[in-house]
Amino acid sequence: MQRDFLTYQQSSYTIEDVKRKEQMLQREINLARTIQTTLLNGHAPSIEGGEVFGYSIPARLIGGDYYDFYPLVNGKVRIVIGDVMGKGIPAAMLMILTRGAFRTAAESTQSPGKTLTAMNKALYNDLRKLKSFVTVFCADWDPLSGTFTYANAGHHLPLFIRGDAVHELPKVKGIMIGGLPNQIYHEESIQLFEHDSIFFYTDGIIEAQNKRGEQFTLARLIETLKQNQDKNAGEIEKKVLESIHKFTEGVPQKDDMTMVFLKVGKQKVDISSLNSPVM
Repeated sequence: MQRDFLTYQQSSYTIEDVKRKEQMLQREINLARTIQTTLLNGHAPSIEGGEVFGYSIPARLIGGDYYDFYPLVNGKVRIVIGDVMGKGIPAAMLMILTRGAFRTAAESTQSPGKTLTAMNKALYNDLRKLKSFVTVFCADWDPLSGTFTYANAGHHLPLFIRGDAVHELPKVKGIMIGGLPNQIYHEESIQLFEHDSIFFYTDGIIEAQNKRGEQFTLARLIETLKQNQDKNAGEIEKKVLESIHKFTEGVPQKDDMTMVFLKVGKQKVDISSLNSPVM
């Protein structure tokens, strides 16, 4: 009897230990989510000459999607969006690594292509060891001249919106970050005018599924943007999410969903930021 009591007591202690460890792990996960949310969803740059807005919804408590804004000393604003392979805590850790590489590269490079080249050089060895990669799209927008210059590392091309026309930006080749060493990322440029918009996104948006296993698709995203092209950046974000939620019919989200929306206003520059340091 005494032996049975001791066995029960030891078992009780073990259960309590497990519960405490689970609670500690949950607190750490919640803290990680708070850190990630703070880094991702800080204030976007205030741009006289347009507006830019970013939003991210992880599929789990924390995710691997990433976006950032970096005002440059020459009056341009650098915009980046990325998608780390995988989900959850491992992807979130790599997302933070990617953010650090972008911030460092943005301080020392003069263009999107050179930024991606520097990021690949900084991250390649680590990503190869982890058998992972990151897709990244990086762009510089000049509110004064209207020039939008961009480079791509295996990411979905953003959508260019002008009036009722919505289509992908002209293609520019570039392999994902961590894909191959010593990559040189090339650039393309387009001219943006008042009321033009650019919609950046990750694949969690177009691959969202409904109860029948159908995907939201690029075509539905384009139609949603066409129907709401006259709205501001924040309203566009809400309309896209409403359209996805209506389509998925309550099916749980399987992948992180991230979007950035740039809308051009009058071309007069005055950039300040509470989210990013100014060079």
